[in-house]
Amino acid sequence: MARYTEALCKLCRREGFKMYLKGERCYTEKCAIAKRNFAPGQHGHNTKKMGQYAIQLRSKQALKRIYGMLEKQFRTYFKEAARREGQTGEVLMQLLESRLDNTVYQMGFAVNRRTARQIIRHGHVLVNGKKVNIPSYRLRSGDVVEIKEGSRSILQVKNGLELSNNRNLARTWLDVNTDQFKGTFVRLPKLEEMEVPVDLQAIIELYSK
Repeated sequence: MARYTEALCKLCRREGFKMYLKGERCYTEKCAIAKRNFAPGQHGHNTKKMGQYAIQLRSKQALKRIYGMLEKQFRTYFKEAARREGQTGEVLMQLLESRLDNTVYQMGFAVNRRTARQIIRHGHVLVNGKKVNIPSYRLRSGDVVEIKEGSRSILQVKNGLELSNNRNLARTWLDVNTDQFKGTFVRLPKLEEMEVPVDLQAIIELYSK
């Protein structure tokens, strides 16, 4: 399976805001945005006004990178969102937020989505009492996500819980009990409840061409 293997901090600099791809580092003065808040490359200091297509492209690239996807997978999610009833932007975000890797991260059991994927692939996560090692597994209302009892002391989980003190984890669609290393995916979130740092309408316009 194809995956991005280059520098993660470069992605945040390209989009111009923190996407919290590096976990702990993003909350310190070592964060690339704090040190070099301009796009990478020799022309990174240029601040040209972006046209409509550039805005659409940057919005799509940013959202894709936040959730750790490549183009083909992200486009598949968009096509499914467009087919479903409701606002395409909200449905797209609900599909992304209901992924298992994202939920493990949002519950505070991993420092970022990349680490959450690693924890899941290595078999440390249970859904409704059964091991699930597919990061893209889609959760439904009432599903219980839990870190296996024998995996609760691994470094990735401990770091995630420590870092959660610096993050705003008030996710109204999740019911989390960190003491028991488990949480419930209560329902699909509404658009106004989610943190959406990009222009969803721009993404819809881009794919609608």
